[in-house]
Amino acid sequence: MIRHIPNTLTLANLFCGCAGIVQVFQGNLPAASYLIILAAVFDFFDGFAAKMLHAASAIGKDLDSLADMVTFGALPSFMVFNMLQAGFEEGSTWPYGAFAIALFSALRLARFNNDARQRTFFIGVPTPANAMLIASFPHLSDNFRNLLTGNPWVLLALALVLAALLVAELPLLALKFRGFVWKGNESRFLLMGISVVLLAILQWDAVPMIMLVYLGLSVLNRRKIYAEA
Repeated sequence: MIRHIPNTLTLANLFCGCAGIVQVFQGNLPAASYLIILAAVFDFFDGFAAKMLHAASAIGKDLDSLADMVTFGALPSFMVFNMLQAGFEEGSTWPYGAFAIALFSALRLARFNNDARQRTFFIGVPTPANAMLIASFPHLSDNFRNLLTGNPWVLLALALVLAALLVAELPLLALKFRGFVWKGNESRFLLMGISVVLLAILQWDAVPMIMLVYLGLSVLNRRKIYAEA
């Protein structure tokens, strides 16, 4: 029974993704975003449980990617598609550009499973991080919402940029701490500290800013990230 715990958590992640898509069809984007957050919790603990219980397996790895494809690839695409449909004229084909997120999420996950470089850092934005950013859209304050999602052309451009970042040859920090000392973990501690402060002050509005901080710290520490590999 113990060895099935990680896969059960992964399937809980997948269930959240399926339920979230249903919520999008029903026009309830806030509920869909909360399901992404819940799925991210399951996604964290399935890997954690696999290590703690020595239950990691090839099947578990593939199952995790399949679940992530639905929850962090397809579901965010449907959310953006829904928002674009509300912005463009009825019958417009432009909203289908949102599915670039799903397509590149699939490519990003396949690359991750076969890229030996991505053991200590990421190449391209991880699908859960991308999904969390999109999950924040329905909850943003009026100013942030108008800036990012108020104009359908801006939202479409943003969706394409986010899709491209998933597969960009850009080394990014992974929150894989080497012990809990400051030395060697400076950027990770800094990212976590800034994130906590921003979330406490700005709540949902902090999420897009945290993404920018994450990208910025990764770019500034590009050489160091490669050196840790």
